[in-house]
Amino acid sequence: MSELDIKQATQWLEAYTGEETAWAAQIFIIVLGVVILNFVVRLVLNRLQKKADTSHNKWDDAIIYALRLPLPALVWILGITFAADIIHAEKKAAILQMFDPIRDIGIIATLAWSMVRFIQKAQENLIEVYSNKEGGLDRTTITALAKLIRLAVIITAVLITLQTLGVSVAGVMAFGGIGGIAIGFAAKDLLANFFGGMMIYLDRPFSEGEWIRSPDKDIEGTVENIGWRLTRIRRFNKRPLYVPNSVFASIAVENPSRMLNRRIYETIGIRYDDMGQMASIVDAVKYMLRNEPEIDQDQTMIVNFNAFNASSIDFFVYTFTRTTEWIKFHEIKQDILLKIAAIIDEHGAEIAFPTQTVHLQAPGPEQEPILTKGNA
Repeated sequence: MSELDIKQATQWLEAYTGEETAWAAQIFIIVLGVVILNFVVRLVLNRLQKKADTSHNKWDDAIIYALRLPLPALVWILGITFAADIIHAEKKAAILQMFDPIRDIGIIATLAWSMVRFIQKAQENLIEVYSNKEGGLDRTTITALAKLIRLAVIITAVLITLQTLGVSVAGVMAFGGIGGIAIGFAAKDLLANFFGGMMIYLDRPFSEGEWIRSPDKDIEGTVENIGWRLTRIRRFNKRPLYVPNSVFASIAVENPSRMLNRRIYETIGIRYDDMGQMASIVDAVKYMLRNEPEIDQDQTMIVNFNAFNASSIDFFVYTFTRTTEWIKFHEIKQDILLKIAAIIDEHGAEIAFPTQTVHLQAPGPEQEPILTKGNA
C-alpha cells in the first residue's frame, strides 16, 4: 500500500477517533482483520480438505497440503508489515523501513515453502501410484527427482531473495565459481559421496526396501534410505549400517531382491551296497521334480550320479523354485528333501554316513594279530 493511501486512511480515522489515537486504531483494525482473515482461510482450507478426501484425485490433496501452512503465514506477514508501514508513517522510525524487504522476503519464502510442500506430496502420490506397477517409475527414481526439484526451488528462492535485497546475483555466481574450486578441494569426500548418490539414483543398482550384499565389503541387509551422502542399510540383526555413497562406486554389489528364482543345489549320498539302485533312484527323483508345481520347469534341472565318495556314492539335485520368498523357499526345499528321502527308502536303499571297516588278519603260528583300517 502506498504512503498516500495510508495517510488517507489515517485522516479518515482521525475524524472518528482523534488525532492522537488514530494510528493505534488502525493497528487494532489491521490485527483484527488479520485474525479474522486467517480464521477464514483456515476454515476454507479445512472444508476443501474434506471434499478432497472424498475424491479419487490425488492432486487436489497435494495443492491443499501445499497451501495449508504457508497461506496463513503469508496472511500474517502481509498484515504485520502493513501495520509496520502505518507505524512508520506516523512515528518516522528508521528501523521500521526494514519491514519492506522483510515483506518481500516473506512472500518469496512462503511461495518456495508451498512449492516444496507440493513437491513432497507429489512425491508420495507418485510412489503410491507408480512404484508398484510393472515397468513404472521406481521409488528411488521418484525420490531422486523430487530431491533435485526441491533443491532447484530452494536455490532459485535464495537467488531471488538476494536480488531483492540488492545483491548482485552475477557477482555471487562469479564468486561461487572461484570459491567452488577451493570448496571442492576442501570437501572432496563430501562431493564424492554426493556424486556417488547421483550414480545410485541414475544407475539404480538397488532401491529402498531391497536386500543387497557385497562380496568385497561386510555389507548386507535391507536398504532403508538413500541420502545424498549416506545410504542407511538395516542389517538382519536389526542394527543400522551407514555406508558413504562413494563406497558403492568401487565395490561390487549383489542384489538378491531382483532374483528370478531360488536355487536348490544339494548332494545326497547312498551306500556302496545300494549301487544297483542308483539309476532308478535318480530317475524317480527327476520324475518327482518334473511333476512338482513349485519347481520352475523352464529353468535348468539336473539330477545325476556324479561321484564315488569315501563313504558313499553321490548324486546331486540342481533345480530352481518358482518363488523367491525366503520363508516359502525353505518350506519347498524341506518338502523336496523329504520326498527324496522317501524315494531312497522306497527303493530299499539307505542314505550313507561316514563309516570305517576294521579288517583282522589271521595270525600265523608265530605272528601277532595285525589290524588294518579301511572305508566302506
